[in-house]
Amino acid sequence: MKSLKVVFLGTPEFAKTSLEAIHQSHHQVVGVVTVADKASGRGQKIHQSPVKVYAEENNIPVFQPEKLRNPEFLEELRKLDADVFVVVAFRMMPKILFEMPKMGTFNLHASLLPDYRGAAPINYAVINGEEKSGATTFFINEKIDEGNILLQQEIDILPDENAGSLHDRLMEMGAGLVVKTLDGLAENAIEEKPQPQVEHPKNAYKIFKEDTRIKWDQSSKTVHQFILGMSPYPAAFTTLKIENEEKGLKIFGGKFELSDHGKPVGTLDISKNEFKIYTQDGIYYPLELQLEGKKRMTVKDFLNGFRNFDGIALK
Repeated sequence: MKSLKVVFLGTPEFAKTSLEAIHQSHHQVVGVVTVADKASGRGQKIHQSPVKVYAEENNIPVFQPEKLRNPEFLEELRKLDADVFVVVAFRMMPKILFEMPKMGTFNLHASLLPDYRGAAPINYAVINGEEKSGATTFFINEKIDEGNILLQQEIDILPDENAGSLHDRLMEMGAGLVVKTLDGLAENAIEEKPQPQVEHPKNAYKIFKEDTRIKWDQSSKTVHQFILGMSPYPAAFTTLKIENEEKGLKIFGGKFELSDHGKPVGTLDISKNEFKIYTQDGIYYPLELQLEGKKRMTVKDFLNGFRNFDGIALK
């Protein structure tokens, strides 16, 4: 089978898994493009992307341009004479870059396009209670996530699965799909297809802090899926009022029951043995949570941290 020369563009762990799969295949990774090193966390330690770490461990040339239109950077990439560029979890690319390789540039996206175009496809698939997700490889064009499809693969979303678990399964499956796409392109065995025209495709816009607040006036199932879809990152939260102090409370998982409780939505019953929050049609029981300033813990450990529960309410 013909071997392709590949330039890989990506940043996080999700991308690193695809890079590793290509590197271990018969295709040749001739260069890697990733973000610049950043100072982060306590002490502002310099942080390198998982993609850079893997590339350096395996002696693959690494490029970290501040600007993707930088003429010197573009010239260095041209000299690599790659057949194809592969993009996984990177950033918007200028036309001058994605049109450079003779076979084009393809992207791995963690959804069954055209649904869930955008930055957070895994989160929204879980939030919306989908039964299936998947991954798509497609040629990049000037519109976000709208290029011609190369290959797609479907995966079942498991009952009560959170975004973190689905992310990890799609990461492994997607890496295999990337190599399969390279094999198909090498043998000229893939027929690219335009994405189906859907009047209202489901969107996966970038999630901001204000989007992660739990709305307790919704159905229990909706609340449950929202919390799963935000777990473990960026994490759904509510605000707890403890006497006169307000603190954010992240909830990573729980269970619910339907109940005609007759209580105002968003009120809670809290005691040494139980933490109940009333929703539109039932009760939600947080099981794993994190109070602002504290570490993540089980509900049992959380409740053990209080001597009395007077003056605790949801804001």
